[in-house]
Order: sequence, then structure tokens, then C-alpha cells
Amino acid sequence: MINDKLPKIWYGGDYNPEQWEAPDWAEDERMFKLAGIDIATINVFSWALIQPDEDTYDFSGLDAMMDRLYKNGTYVCLATATGAHPAWMARKYPEVTRVDVQGRKRKFGGRHNSNPNSPVYRKFAAAIAGKLAERYKDHPALLAWHISNEYGGYDYSEQSEAAFRLWLKERYGTLDALNKAWNTRFWGHTFYDWDEIVVPNELSEEWNGNRTNFQGISLDYRRFMSHSLLECYRIEYDAIREHSKDVPITTNLMGLYQELDYFEWAKYLDVVSWDNYPALDTPVSLTAMTHDLMRGLKQGQPFMLMEQTPSQQNWQPYNSLKRPGVMRLWSYQAVARGADTVMFFQLRRSIGACEKYHGAVIEHVGHEHTRVFRESAELGRELQQLGDKLLDARSAAKVGILFDWENRWALDLSSGPSVALDYVGEVHKYYDALYRQHIETDMIGVEEDFGKYEIIIAPVMYMVKPGFAKKAEAFVRAGGTFVTTFFSGIVNENDLVTVGGYPGELRSLLGIWAEEIDALLPDMKNEIVMKESWNALKGSYDCGILCDLIHSEEAEVLASYGSDFYAGMPVLTVNAFGEGKAYYIASSPDADFLRAFVGNLCEEKGIAPLVTAAGEVESVQRVKDGKSFLFLLNHAASELPADIGAAERTDLLTGRAVSGQVMVPARGVMILEGALQ
Repeated sequence: MINDKLPKIWYGGDYNPEQWEAPDWAEDERMFKLAGIDIATINVFSWALIQPDEDTYDFSGLDAMMDRLYKNGTYVCLATATGAHPAWMARKYPEVTRVDVQGRKRKFGGRHNSNPNSPVYRKFAAAIAGKLAERYKDHPALLAWHISNEYGGYDYSEQSEAAFRLWLKERYGTLDALNKAWNTRFWGHTFYDWDEIVVPNELSEEWNGNRTNFQGISLDYRRFMSHSLLECYRIEYDAIREHSKDVPITTNLMGLYQELDYFEWAKYLDVVSWDNYPALDTPVSLTAMTHDLMRGLKQGQPFMLMEQTPSQQNWQPYNSLKRPGVMRLWSYQAVARGADTVMFFQLRRSIGACEKYHGAVIEHVGHEHTRVFRESAELGRELQQLGDKLLDARSAAKVGILFDWENRWALDLSSGPSVALDYVGEVHKYYDALYRQHIETDMIGVEEDFGKYEIIIAPVMYMVKPGFAKKAEAFVRAGGTFVTTFFSGIVNENDLVTVGGYPGELRSLLGIWAEEIDALLPDMKNEIVMKESWNALKGSYDCGILCDLIHSEEAEVLASYGSDFYAGMPVLTVNAFGEGKAYYIASSPDADFLRAFVGNLCEEKGIAPLVTAAGEVESVQRVKDGKSFLFLLNHAASELPADIGAAERTDLLTGRAVSGQVMVPARGVMILEGALQ
């Protein structure tokens, strides 16, 4: 439980009363009660109001709002206000603003504009966090601390350049070690003094986003910037903990956000929180995968859904409305996959600047007679009804899919072999194949305990970190099933190729070696031709993007390429290793192949689907105290059947007892409680 002062699924979101006047506050309080709102995130962007100059702090407005909310029955997730620094700070101390990737010095403006390696910024951020904690640590409204907001963006200033050199000294110790790790003899880049190292931006090594001349320095700069921003978070965390000892602390992550290593960040969050903003056409399985990834950051611990929109968001190319029922459906999707909160941005819609057309529980019309408010109030009523039944319930998945930010960075920075290679896309293909067959899946990091799983899937494990190969071998030797794919085992943690044949350190486990890698043009395909019928797999399937030309050393060849000069070479292999098996898929297969393939693996390991239903019906299970909570979420615009098995369950939303085939309403939800099988 995040905080037992409110033992239910928290319901609320971001609230900016400073943008309004007292009569509006009274209306907000009335409408919060109507909607079942019981938590408000406040003070996210109020630094300039609280600290009008370097020496003055004014907490009177925040004092009054904390008291008003609590008196009205609304708890508070209190932000530290450091999401955007004040204008006076940028004018007096220009170093607090960033330098962009093109080497241009930013002026005051926007929000992700604070230099994380500015000592001045860090001093002021720690000071305000500490003062807030000292003042409100015992306030009865306080449920959680919210540090800054949506950390992100890189800086290329002189302060960051100097800090980067210090970080490199700590990482490598000597310039000889650094030169070796970065392979600096290429293009005459050998460094003889730490001060010769400059940031890798468009004035030095990088261009067009992730294009770089030197992967080593660019990869390390991403590690360094993630570390720098995390240090800023930790400075505020420590300042809060000096005064507030027990209240949980978080910051809102952004799901699949590319720039920060969230597995590293999660070590320092008491509870993971994140902001979920799918578009109208975002695959629901991609959203599901992202929820599972956020849950996986802290080994399955429930997370906070910190932000979503009740209706539309303002920043996408096409800001479509959520269709009737979809806000409720997507809210329960988050709960099903581990959220113990449902929170929105925003509670009242702003009237000016870039978020005035971002949806809110209270729309510009200012009253409760809107579709969005009615749907919000109905969801609030249901969450009150559910109480604490679902709190701290966990996943029982036996399949884990690996996701690694450093591997993603290295792939993005790779100087080949194909611009079509998309790490997130490849991971999602495997997740989607399981999702559509109603097979529970965890998204996990490389540091996770593999022993909890029967099957581990590692798509495009390009970078093999120290110890990973031995860990994978131990998992398979003990009876596990391991799957990896093309372009895996290529480099070490410094993006240096492991010589001796691909897939490098994974070669012994997989029983194959890859001689060459062919990059196919967008309109080119090859075929996976099965040697013989292998359970559900028979005939041939399309594949593309990359084709590894592999040789079997010990592995059994299950399928071969169907065309081009390497027709007949292996494309799918399995290697018996100890008590388990290791599979290698040498290309990017089509969806039909993947569904049959992962379905067959799960059947071999005795992992059964949760239900029998169409792919539009999402099924998820959370378990707690020997009970199963089976969520059925129908993403279709018409009702659909699902077979839940013979055991009787109770629908928590209607109180009905059900078994066998049930009909899930269009864009509807069922939460079925029963004994854990």
C-alpha cells in the first residue's frame, strides 16, 4: 500500500488552483466531491510564486490550499515545484539554463530548461524541497511527495562538460582505459588529457539525433546525462528525507521515454509513477506493455498512474477525443496491470498557454453537466466501491521479456546495419504475440531474478553486459527456456564488438555462429521455411529487416531461409543446454509466426492462457492473499464473449456470480474475483 492513510485506489490528479480565484476553488471543491476525487497533485509549477526572489519564500497560498483541500476531504500529492525554475534565477544566474545539442545557449522559457549540472540550480532546488518538507511533513493532507516533473532533455553546457570529465574519471580511472573502451585510435581520437574530451553534440560527434561518429562517447554521454538528472532528483529526495521520514517519494516517469534509464532511476523511487498518453491509434498492446514495464521497474511492485487525460491531449498531431467509455476502459487497463492509483492531468482545464486544450475533469464550461464529468464521476463511484480489494495485488506471470535502456541506446547509435531496426518495435512484436493469446507477461530488466520465470525472451540483445551470458546460461541449465533474436550478442557494454564470431558471449548457449548480417530494403522479404511441422508451426512465414546468416554448431535447425543466396541456411534454431533450451530467431518474423512460436513455447512449459477470447478482449490477472482478480477489458465497439473456465467467480463491479462463457460489454470491463488456480 502506497500510504495507508487512504486505503483505496487513489482517484484525482494535477490541480493548479494558483491559476484561478477563490470562487472557482469553492466550485472545484463541490465538484471534486461529486466526482469522488480524493487526491490532488499540487505545486508542480509554483516555484516562481513561492520564491519570488533569491531570499524570499512565501508559503501562505500553499498553506491555505493544503488546509482547504484537506477540509474538503481531498488528500495531497505535494510536488516540490522544481519542474520549471523562476525567471529571476535565469536572469541573475544564466548558468541555470541549458545549452542545446547545437551548442546554443538557452534563455529563460519552457520547462525542461534547467541545467542539471549547475551548482546554482542544484542549491536552489534542494533548498525549496527541504523547506517544503520541513513545513508540511506533518500535514494531515500529505499522502506522497512528487519531485519535479517529467525529467528529461540533455544539456551540453560547460558545466555538464566538466562534470562529464569527472564522471569519466570515476568510471574508467585512467585515460588509457578510456581510450581502449572508446577505441579512440579510430580516426585519430586518442586523448592525452581529460580536458581534451568535449561533449558529443552537433559541434563535435553527433548529428540528426542519434547519428554519431563515436558510439563509445555518445553512449557514455547518455549514461552520464541520465545519471546527472537522477542526481538532481536524489538531491531533492535527500532534502525531503531530512524532515519527512516516512511519506513515499516519487517522480513521474514517461513510459518508453528514450533518454533516461528507468531501471536505474527506479532504485531511488519509493513508488514508480508514470504518465500515460496513448493516441487514438496507439495499439492497446503497446500501452499494456508500457504499464507492465513500469510495474517491472521495481520487481512487480504496484505503481502510480500519475497522469492521463480524461478526454484529449493537446500536444499530439491529432488530438482526438476519447470515445465514450474509453477513459474508464483505459483507467482499468492501468489498474489491471499494476496501478494502485488513477490520476489525471488535469482536474480543471487551463484557460491560457499551451495546455489550454488539454482535457480535464472540469471543462472550460465550468460545471458538471458534461460527458467527461459524468464518466469521471461514475469511475470515481466504482473505485470507492472497490475499496482496498486490489491494493498491492501482484502479477503471477511465468514469461518475462527483457527490456534494457542501455541496449536501446547502443542500438539507436549503431552505425548500421539498418535504419529500420527499432528496438521498442521488436520488443513489442513478442509482447503482442503473447498479449493476443491471453498469456501473462512481465517486462523485466537484466538485473531481475530469472528464476521466477519459465521463459525469458530477449529481443535484439545487441549489447551483452558483464555477467549476463553466465546468468542466461544458468537459467537455461536449470530448465528454463531462453529466446533471443537476430543482431544479438554483438558488442560489450562499451559498444565494442566481441570478436570470435557472433553472437559473441551467447554463442555457447545458442549453439550457433553468425557469419554475416544482411539488411533488407523496406520492400524486401525473405521466408522462414519450417523443416517439418513443429506443433503449431508449419509451412513458411515472412521475415525481414535483418537476416543473420548463421551456422549450426550444436543447435538443431528448425527452419531455414527460403530465398536469396542464403536460401537453405538456418533461420530458427534450438539448442539443448543442461535441462533447458535456447532458441535463436535469425530474422524479424511476421506476426503469424510469432504467435504460433510463443504459443508453442508456453504450451511446452505448461503456461496456459488466462481465458479463451478474441484478441480485442484483453485479459489480465492480479493476485493477492490466495485470490485471483481476473480483468476482462473489451476494446471493441461491440460486446464479445470470453470463456473464463468452469470455476465460479464474482464480478466486483456488478456483484454477479459468473462462470464459463461471459459476455464483455462494448468498451466494458469485468473484474472477476475467485480462488487462485
